[in-house]
Amino acid sequence: MVQLYNLHPFGSQQVVPCKLEPERFCGGGRDALFVAAGCKVEAFTVAGQELCQPRCAFSTLGRVLRLAYSEADLEVLILKLESGPKNGERVIYIYIICLRFAPDISSYVLSDDIKLHSLQLLPIYQTGPLTSDGKNLSQEKELLSLFCFFSLPHVGYLYMVVKSVELMSVYQYPEKSQQAVLTPQFLHVITSNNLQCFTVRCSAAAAREEDPYMDTTLKACPPVSMDVCALRIQLFIGLKAICHFKNHIILLTKADPETIPERRGSPKRLLSRKDTSVKIKIPPVAEAGWNLYIVNTISPVQLYKEMIDYSNTYKTAKTQSCIHLLSEAHLLVRAALMDASQLEPGEKAELLEAFKESCGHLGDCYSRLDSQHSHLTLPYYKMSGLSMAEVLGRMDWTVEDGLQKYEKGLIFYINHSLYENLDEELSEELAAKVVQMFYVAEPKQVPHILCSPSMKNINPLTAMSYLRKLDTSGFSSILVTLTKAAVALKMGDLDMHRNEMKSHSEMKFVCGFILEPRLLIQQKKGQIVPTELALYLKETQPGLLVASVLGLQKNNKIGIEEADSFFKVLCAKDEDTIPQLLVDFWEAQIVACLPDVLLQELFFKLTSQYIWRLSKRQSPDTTPLRTSEDLINACSHYGLIYPWVHVLISSDSLADKNYTEDLSKLQSLICGPSFDIASIIPFLEPLSEDTIAGLSVHVLCRTRLKEYEQCIDILLERCPEAVIPYANHELKEENRTLWWKKLLPELCQRIKCGGEKYQLYLSSLKETLSIVAVELELKDFMNVLPDDGTAAFFLPYLLYCSRKKSLT
Repeated sequence: MVQLYNLHPFGSQQVVPCKLEPERFCGGGRDALFVAAGCKVEAFTVAGQELCQPRCAFSTLGRVLRLAYSEADLEVLILKLESGPKNGERVIYIYIICLRFAPDISSYVLSDDIKLHSLQLLPIYQTGPLTSDGKNLSQEKELLSLFCFFSLPHVGYLYMVVKSVELMSVYQYPEKSQQAVLTPQFLHVITSNNLQCFTVRCSAAAAREEDPYMDTTLKACPPVSMDVCALRIQLFIGLKAICHFKNHIILLTKADPETIPERRGSPKRLLSRKDTSVKIKIPPVAEAGWNLYIVNTISPVQLYKEMIDYSNTYKTAKTQSCIHLLSEAHLLVRAALMDASQLEPGEKAELLEAFKESCGHLGDCYSRLDSQHSHLTLPYYKMSGLSMAEVLGRMDWTVEDGLQKYEKGLIFYINHSLYENLDEELSEELAAKVVQMFYVAEPKQVPHILCSPSMKNINPLTAMSYLRKLDTSGFSSILVTLTKAAVALKMGDLDMHRNEMKSHSEMKFVCGFILEPRLLIQQKKGQIVPTELALYLKETQPGLLVASVLGLQKNNKIGIEEADSFFKVLCAKDEDTIPQLLVDFWEAQIVACLPDVLLQELFFKLTSQYIWRLSKRQSPDTTPLRTSEDLINACSHYGLIYPWVHVLISSDSLADKNYTEDLSKLQSLICGPSFDIASIIPFLEPLSEDTIAGLSVHVLCRTRLKEYEQCIDILLERCPEAVIPYANHELKEENRTLWWKKLLPELCQRIKCGGEKYQLYLSSLKETLSIVAVELELKDFMNVLPDDGTAAFFLPYLLYCSRKKSLT
């Protein structure tokens, strides 16, 4: 269906000073108009509103049957679409395209009614970005969309023919047409006495080809399927031919001799949108009976403004007519912006401003409608560049019949805007209006709305009053409780806050924070900002805070790096300092059994921090939430610490219990089954083996790497009392031979040397001999004994070895 609007796209017009009656004509180049008559071609300069001036003329060898100006890049275009590498691509190309079109012409009976009189291809190119002076950075043009238009006397068809042949629009003419010409903005059609103008959908189709974000919450464009409209008709006498050249329509008129009026001193004005806008300039050489006119189309911005003024008649009515007319205005500006090479300096900025304004008008319309398309409010307002406060300022807040109604479009826009981090804070007055709006339209969203950073300036008493209304209306939830607790903190009412935080279990509160993460974490200008509630929980309920952030991470509400940054900012630590609360969070992640990919990274973070604090003898800045025993009992990644480790560290009295906790946690991780020992070795350097703590870690790592002989040497030298517990735990199965091949000879050698550790070595030797006497046969046992040993010392073990068969 074609909509009819009393708008006019044409401005002034002038007569081309042709010497002969034109037979063929076309535009070309930057400012040239070519007119052919018989065997002669005249060229004229067409420049804006100035009088059309002759440029040159030349003769041809024969009569000009057809005249067309072709640009080289357009002919490449045709070759690109040609399916066969044969000669005569253009003829074959047009024939193929025509075969694929299937217009419905069943209603036409006469052959004249189905005669094709116009056929045109219209390419739209995608060009590079413009510089400040309006010039393209790149001269290369890439085909974005291609349209094919053809017309019968009573109907015209517009197809898109890039990826597939798709019918876009059908134009029903009010009277029989003679010729039609398609431009990116309009379809111009001539009848015997009328110049008609219809809108087209080329820019809508091209926009969707150009921008992958079109038809999302970010961007929108009127649909290709939207009804086209006809603008006001321009009257002429004896129209014969038409062509389009840049911002001009060239018309050939030829009246029958008997209808030619007697000429007077001044030319007759033609009908136009405004009498003052039509200026007919006829050179003295014009002949009676025919004229070649140049009709200057008015600028897109001027026509856009007229459309906007026209749409105001529908402003108060909730009809589709307002949206349709505003959509036409939007597409008009969009089409002009797509052909930036044709714009005058400064015109692009004016068009961009008009584009944003049109988006704002469309946003206003959709915000007032309660329809399936009301969601378009969001992308149009986004494209308008209007702030949320400016959008709210455009709303009509008057109350009718004591009831305030808010349509879906506005609610949808405000809701989404408040969920996004717009870095825009509403005033106290606007914030109060927003919460009142949602209490009326979508009360379940009130707690979420109050958590938005944009609502920071709302009066806490106002916020609390709406939350209490939700309670009294039966809408009680964990989210309302948490929001009330947060608002109570802003009010400075700690008793109310504590009462709210006692009303549910910790697990329910964690679920509440998962439903609304902004109760804890917000963003401003891309930076993470902990809320006042999060700061208070850090001091009063750190366990709940850690569990809640862990819940957010497991539910993909916050990323790993974001969570780490949150705790650093929360504890006012710089990027290189790790607060204990972040260590607690890492430990909680280990307990939560995250995927293996994240597990090794967590191991690295924790061991690095444990080692750093042990090397600096640095205590945690807060009391750890979990002890090493808690972690061992909670998950398998923290393993039981080997018994010999306890013997080793018992000789070192550490005054700081938290220091021993870090050591125990590090030892437990190393003893666990999931830890990659090789990865930690390069980071052990700060942890000196001169301390018992450092020694225990180094020996543990070497043990996990199966460097048993080296560990035995270290323990014999540094802590002999730990050697036998170490051997009992580590020297098993295939490693049992080290009892008599390594440990026994080492102990014998050290006993010979004497010294202050003689008694420890001797005690260890006796334990070793008892084990070896059990493991070996008598002959083998005698072979491992030292040759220079005292027989009386070894005799009891020899007797036991010889009798063990009879004992068994």
